[in-house]
Amino acid sequence: MEYKKIKTKKIYEEVAESIIDKIRNKQLEPGEKLPSVEQLATKFDVGKSAIREALSGLRSMGLLEMKQGEGTYVKSFDPSKFSLPVTIAFLMKKNDVKELYELRKILEVGTASLAANAHNEDDLIPIEKALIVMGNARGNEDLSSSADTDFHMAIAHATHNQLLIHLLVSVSGLISETIRETRKVLLYSDNRSEKLYTEHERIFEAIKNREPEQAHEHMYKHLDEVNKELFRYIDEIGEM
Repeated sequence: MEYKKIKTKKIYEEVAESIIDKIRNKQLEPGEKLPSVEQLATKFDVGKSAIREALSGLRSMGLLEMKQGEGTYVKSFDPSKFSLPVTIAFLMKKNDVKELYELRKILEVGTASLAANAHNEDDLIPIEKALIVMGNARGNEDLSSSADTDFHMAIAHATHNQLLIHLLVSVSGLISETIRETRKVLLYSDNRSEKLYTEHERIFEAIKNREPEQAHEHMYKHLDEVNKELFRYIDEIGEM
């Protein structure tokens, strides 16, 4: 089977859309096993991280399922549900977004606290770099949202807890997508860009200064505030 080569800015979205097209056109049938991440990366001519993000998103949409030790398989689906762009489809279900933010609070609040205790000096470099990019990229939301995701993932790596890192990497595609879409919503509010930056800066300073309680508190407040503002917007426009 031929796969088109992907050359685009939002690579994982293009990969996901290509796989959706193949499922919709019955080039991939329910129950069929997908090639490995490495094989798909070669076929699409993209990095393995883009493939993992695309597969993670498609699993969340119910299009794919992962069988432990076997691989990723195509599930049965309703074609009428997948006519929207992937970026919208990822956030269609309000409850899914709510559950993801609940998961982020459970995982990332503890992650920030652990990183404050466990980090070494080198771990601070990618966290601070992402913060600097975020601060300098205001007005460029693609760059800002990418730096936002990098910031949170760098904190996870600073814990040196491999299981926790793998858990967050497994949902990194969804986290990245919700960060991008959430920032689009929140930045309609006055001065929200500055507030988002300040919230991230406080988290970084607490981690840097080895203040686990402060890191815990600042991460919780950040995620809780973003969650509340996002759902105020969702409630205004109705069920997603």
